[in-house]
Amino acid sequence: MKRFLAFFLLVSLLMTPIAHSAPKKITVKPMQLLTTIGTPDEVSGVVVSGKSIIVFGTKASMAYARAIDVTGKELWNLTLDQSPASIATAAAVDSAGDIWIAGATPLALGTIAPTPTATPINPDSAVIPPSTKVGDLKAVTIWKVSSTGTVLFTNTLPTNFVLFPTAIAVDKNGASVVGILANSKGNAGFLANMDSAGVFSKLLQIGVSSTTADAVVRHPDGSITVAGSSAETLAGKKVAGVSDGILVKVSKTRKITSVVRSSVAKGKRIWNSASTSLLLAGEVVAAGKTESAVTKFSLSFVPTWTYRFASTGPTLSAASTQAFFISTGAIAQLNWNPKTPAPLLLTFDSKGVITAADSGPVGQKEVLGLIISKEIGVLALTLSAETVSIFTPLPR
Repeated sequence: MKRFLAFFLLVSLLMTPIAHSAPKKITVKPMQLLTTIGTPDEVSGVVVSGKSIIVFGTKASMAYARAIDVTGKELWNLTLDQSPASIATAAAVDSAGDIWIAGATPLALGTIAPTPTATPINPDSAVIPPSTKVGDLKAVTIWKVSSTGTVLFTNTLPTNFVLFPTAIAVDKNGASVVGILANSKGNAGFLANMDSAGVFSKLLQIGVSSTTADAVVRHPDGSITVAGSSAETLAGKKVAGVSDGILVKVSKTRKITSVVRSSVAKGKRIWNSASTSLLLAGEVVAAGKTESAVTKFSLSFVPTWTYRFASTGPTLSAASTQAFFISTGAIAQLNWNPKTPAPLLLTFDSKGVITAADSGPVGQKEVLGLIISKEIGVLALTLSAETVSIFTPLPR
């Protein structure tokens, strides 16, 4: 009898349901301000070379670059181009620590003969050189700068279009610049490649009237991935939404071999950034709301995991682990439900599970950059109405 009762008790215990607690939500930690680096109209972004932060942009209509340390102390400062107008809009660092800065410069279209009726006041009888007629920003320009602030070379690729470079990628074989060019039909994307000696190849135009190229990745086999948006047919692939996010594979011989479109019904999509591991981040605008899309793609452009988060604008990715955007809503995995838009940095593991979250202060209207540096750590750039700031996560 006792054995029966003991057996009955054991079976009862085994059949009793075990309560499982809900997964613990991740606490969002505040990031710390590292330094402020300028105003939104002067700063295009930053890259890291060793323990130096390289700030680049355009000031007084001149492209510039300067280096600071983590405290904001300036290490060097230089004007990249002596043209009456130039812009520096993207940068990358190679394995030697040299900085490749992409921008645009004007074309000199010849000289203007002096006006016969004009008699300039010249009491010192100085020789007055003829003025130069400067065209629009129609030349893709790359400045290669050493980590100590010396310009190693400047090369340009003249074109027939006004253009705006958006991103650059470098490796041991050279550099690739992508961007947007204006033409009589609208705007198209472009890809310009330079070899390690600094020689440009012919510019490749992507699209005709409504395409942008916003990010670029160079692959070891010589092929290139270009990401951006398009509202026109590319390589036989028709637009599905108002405009679609696009992934364009370009062969080593600079031929478009495939196009993958990411679309939303009656809405707009754009890929703002792409990391070397093909972690892509961008915007989705549809049905009166804006979201950040973060998707990990395979090398064959197959999505392996993806997220959508309520946000206000551009979204940036880095490596295979992080995404950065201005968050406007709750996220199920986090103790997070902002009443006011705020910067949010998410960290993922290899399977796409969110493992950490860090936030910036309110008052930041847009994310500008996301850098992962072995020497310095993670740098997250934001811009407010007045300043561009660099934040970094607190140690865990």
